[in-house]
Amino acid sequence: MNESFSIFSHHGSKSGVEKAAEVIFTISGFFAVLAVASITLYMLVSGTPALFQVGIWDILFGTVWQPEAANASYGILYVILTSIVGTALAILIGVPVGVLTAVFLAEVAPKKLANIVRPAVELLAGIPSVIYGLLGILILNPLMYKLELRIFEGSTTHQFTGGANLISAVLVLAMMILPTVINISESAIRAVPGHLKSASLALGATHIQTIFEVILPAAKSGIVTAVVLGTGRAIGEAMAISLVSGSAVNVPLPFNSVRFLTTAIVSEMSYSSGLHRKVLFTIGLVLFAFIMIINVSLTKLLKKSNVEAEDAGKKGKEK
Repeated sequence: MNESFSIFSHHGSKSGVEKAAEVIFTISGFFAVLAVASITLYMLVSGTPALFQVGIWDILFGTVWQPEAANASYGILYVILTSIVGTALAILIGVPVGVLTAVFLAEVAPKKLANIVRPAVELLAGIPSVIYGLLGILILNPLMYKLELRIFEGSTTHQFTGGANLISAVLVLAMMILPTVINISESAIRAVPGHLKSASLALGATHIQTIFEVILPAAKSGIVTAVVLGTGRAIGEAMAISLVSGSAVNVPLPFNSVRFLTTAIVSEMSYSSGLHRKVLFTIGLVLFAFIMIINVSLTKLLKKSNVEAEDAGKKGKEK
C-alpha cells in the first residue's frame, strides 16, 4: 500500500514539475517575442519621423551627407552601399576560410593539432572588437597605405587615405566573423551521423569526396546558421570598423575611405541634435531592416532546400 502510494505521489509530483516547466518555458518564449516586438516598435517610432520630415528619396537615395551645413543634406546611399558591399566581401572571404577550417578541425587534423587550434579559434571569439581595430591600425593600415602609394603613384586625382579604406575594413570584418563560422560549422559537421561517412567510404569514395559530397551537404543547415550569425556580426560591427575604414562618406571603392551604417551612428550620435539625431535613428532603422531581411531570406532558403531534399529522398525511396 505504501509502495503504491509513493509511486502515485511521485507520478503526481512529476506531472506538477512538467506543468511548472511548461509555464516557465511559455513565459520565457513570450518575453523573447515581446523583446523583439518592443525593439521593432521602438525603431519604427524613432526612425520613421525623419523619413517624412526630410523625404524618403532624399535620405535613402541621396549621395551627399552634410548634416551640419547651412543647407543640410542627409543622403545615406553611399553609406548603405558600403555596408552591403563590405559585408558581402567579408562573407565571401570569411565563410570559405571558416568552413574549410571547421572541416580541418572536425575531419582532417590529428587530435593533438586540433586541440591546439580549437582553443586558438575560441580565443579569437573572446577578443574585444576594439582590439581588432587597434591591430588593424598598427598592422593592416600601414600595409594598405604602401600598396595604395604604389598603385596610385603619380596620381593627381586620388585622395590618399593612409590605408584606412574599404579593403582594410573588409579584412578586419572577415577576421572577426571567423570564430562564429568555424565553431558553429564544426559543431554541425560533427553532428552528421557517422553511418553516412561509413557508407560513403564503403562505396569507394575517398575521404575528400566524402567530405564535400556527403558530410558538408548533410551539415548544410548548421553551416547556413553560421553564415547568418556571421553576417549579423559583420553588418552590426562598429568599433573596429570605425578605426580602420576612415569613416568618410564615399563610393565604396577598394581604396576609398568609407563609412558603414554602424560607424555613421557611432561617430555622430554623441554631438547630434534635432533633425540630425532623428536621421541617425533612421540609419539605425535601415540597419535593423537589413538584418531582419537577411535572416528571413536565409531562413526561407534553408527551409526550401530542406523541403527539396526531403522530396528527393521520398522519390528515391519510391523508386
